[in-house]
Amino acid sequence: MRVYIPATLAALRRLVESGEMIPVAGTAFAVTPMLRESYAAGNTEELEYAAMNDAARASLRLLAVELDGDSTVLPRRVVVAADVERVRLRADLDDAAVTVGGPVPLSAVAAVHVDLAEAEDAVRAAAAVVDAADLGDPDAKFTLGDAEDHEMAWYATQEIPFLLELL
Repeated sequence: MRVYIPATLAALRRLVESGEMIPVAGTAFAVTPMLRESYAAGNTEELEYAAMNDAARASLRLLAVELDGDSTVLPRRVVVAADVERVRLRADLDDAAVTVGGPVPLSAVAAVHVDLAEAEDAVRAAAAVVDAADLGDPDAKFTLGDAEDHEMAWYATQEIPFLLELL
């Protein structure tokens, strides 16, 4: 199953160094039966995009922790797309949420999605208010929307080391 794993640039570096990724709390996002039911219409590509966006929002939460007091952290959302077999649905979290059963090897990674430099200000602001947005704060939702309006760039697996080197 194709899953979308929320990550950060630091997690991406660890993936390249160790050859595997352990998703935080095993959490990833995918096109689940519940996600399909929640959309009145939509093809697989559109549903995959929705699952990836859920992972990108979760990436903001991870980024908020890294950004806390560290001005050297680049504020960019990261989503790792991987094909894994051991996946358990997480209806208690979100329509697209799943739990990955164990580490994800680099060989299972299909691609990564990373924000471009022009998204950094919006991503930094969104990371600071993502929880408030989820709790309904209208100003926080607006700030979150600014970040989500930025499309993430796609990188093939073999491009990851070069991407990290250039940042």
